[in-house]
Amino acid sequence: MGYTIQGFKASAVAAGLKKGGALDLALLYSEKEATAAGVFTTNLVKAAPVLLSREHIRDGKARAIVANAGNANACTGPQGMRDAQKTAELVSRRLGIHPEEVLVASTGVIGEPLDMNLITNAVVPLVESLQSSGLEDAAKAIMTTDSFPKTARFAGAAGGRPYEIVGMAKGAGMIMPNMATMLSFILTDISIDAHLLQNALQEGVEKTFNRTSVDGDTSTNDTVFALANGVAGNGPLSQEDRMEFARGLTRVMDDLARMIARDGEGATKFVTLELRGAASADDALQGARTVANSALVKTALYGRDPNWGRIMAALGRAGISMEESAMDIWIDDVQIVKGGLGCGKEAEEMAAKRMENDAFVIIIDMHVGIFAEKIYTCDLSHEYVSINADYRT
Repeated sequence: MGYTIQGFKASAVAAGLKKGGALDLALLYSEKEATAAGVFTTNLVKAAPVLLSREHIRDGKARAIVANAGNANACTGPQGMRDAQKTAELVSRRLGIHPEEVLVASTGVIGEPLDMNLITNAVVPLVESLQSSGLEDAAKAIMTTDSFPKTARFAGAAGGRPYEIVGMAKGAGMIMPNMATMLSFILTDISIDAHLLQNALQEGVEKTFNRTSVDGDTSTNDTVFALANGVAGNGPLSQEDRMEFARGLTRVMDDLARMIARDGEGATKFVTLELRGAASADDALQGARTVANSALVKTALYGRDPNWGRIMAALGRAGISMEESAMDIWIDDVQIVKGGLGCGKEAEEMAAKRMENDAFVIIIDMHVGIFAEKIYTCDLSHEYVSINADYRT
């Protein structure tokens, strides 16, 4: 990656939470007080770091993010909250800041206590190794079943001053965010107030991470943080500046969301599902999600089988307005359904060829309205079952 961003440092160490001595504890640090925003899981079962960080971010300010992989610290009761608080305290003490300025995130196995001896022993080297070039290691440390670190960047200008947005994310399984992704941390040196940052983050999340699905599951730990330290030195943002920043932030999250779907556990295909002509915005989203989450559709994607009947059946149970005789479906540029009827064997053979590619688009036009949605998804393979069957063992 090689990304750096002025006013921020990062580090990562192997605390021993992951098997094999991999990096598993990351720290992001702003050298000055930063405006902070966050979006969290809508799952009613919320991990201790989610509950703690929601409180710490209420004032719209933060200085640091500490995140561990290998253990979710979820479903761990009062001890889990004490462990999350202690993690923030240990980091804040070494950094010389208040515990409330530290945001905490975790990912990994649910239901197992966090080994605080490992965390305690790792905090000193974690803080001492902070450096401006540490973002790449931090992105690696938050991975669980990810096959590669996910990072993205945007460069813009506000008030005549250049600024950057750099983001990282982890996520490959338990992905159908109803708020965000598994974990994503976004840093920017723009000067922006907390209200504007929160609004831009929420709107961007809705357009990107909330339009991503690997397996239809929403995690207990889903968290997105954004920190803006103002080092770019821009003055008050004009309307045009705010719009450009929101576009840039959304672009970073969109890049990360694509990577998450592409890196779905065991995935061999990255699929963009576009649903058009729905009767309402809710119908467009519900229809697209139902198709994207269908196990039968996803296994057909893996088998390179343009089984359009599975798509039709998924739409029919989605609880949305539809007319079977109006439906059109394409795989890339090959139409396989017209007016609710198949276009024949030759069309399906051509579509199957398109599905041999690593990435392709499924387009559904319902012809009952003007609303459209897009979902990033992937196929469901034998490897997905293998990864999750022995995830803890």
